[in-house]
Amino acid sequence: MKLKKVFQRKETKYLLTKEQFPAFLGELQQKMTIDEYGQHTIMSLYYDTQDYRFIRHSMDKPKYKEKFRVRSYGVPTEQQLIFLEIKKKVSGVVYKRRVPMPYADYCRWLQTGVLPSMEEAPQIAAEIHWLFKKNPDLLPKVLIAYDRLSLFVDDDSEFRVTFDQNIRFRTCDLMLGSGSDGALVAPEVGVLMEVKALGSYPIWFVELLNKYSVRKGSFSKYAQTYQRHLFKKEERLHVI
Repeated sequence: MKLKKVFQRKETKYLLTKEQFPAFLGELQQKMTIDEYGQHTIMSLYYDTQDYRFIRHSMDKPKYKEKFRVRSYGVPTEQQLIFLEIKKKVSGVVYKRRVPMPYADYCRWLQTGVLPSMEEAPQIAAEIHWLFKKNPDLLPKVLIAYDRLSLFVDDDSEFRVTFDQNIRFRTCDLMLGSGSDGALVAPEVGVLMEVKALGSYPIWFVELLNKYSVRKGSFSKYAQTYQRHLFKKEERLHVI
């Protein structure tokens, strides 16, 4: 299967309670199919500057913002592919561009400071090189992991629904190969649903949202981690 490197879509988030989730998912499966991976763990290692300039800018809700992260599907072995990703949001539309590479190559980058060539996606590689040239103080800052279930519609690959649970983080031992353990970002949050689409929702999906009184929410995993945990830590450091 050819790996997709460029994504363009709108992403809308909703919060479900753990009590709502089983029945909602059951009805959703009458129209959508769980993808081949089933429930799986995603690990995202976010890079930022020493003063968290990227996430603080993102939280100001500008028309344009970007993030850089390294993503792994499960705990990677040396030869397993991980992804270097630039995620941009422009006027509400998300653009994600990513380059796959073996985890061992990523580890060598950390050791040597020299980015791999990434020859199979030269344009995206050039964007990543430029991002680090503009921001030489970009470093791994926080690892966020969660357990995801993804569903798709057979006749519409652009419409997808994902459910994330057990959203957790850590700020030490930031190697992806060290596992997905971490403290819960927001213990009160049951299930985070993300709807990924470019056009309008199918009528049946709108009806399902209304049936369960599911409304849009605002929950950025990295922003919530920063607000709830990292920002308070920074304040304490400044007081000391």
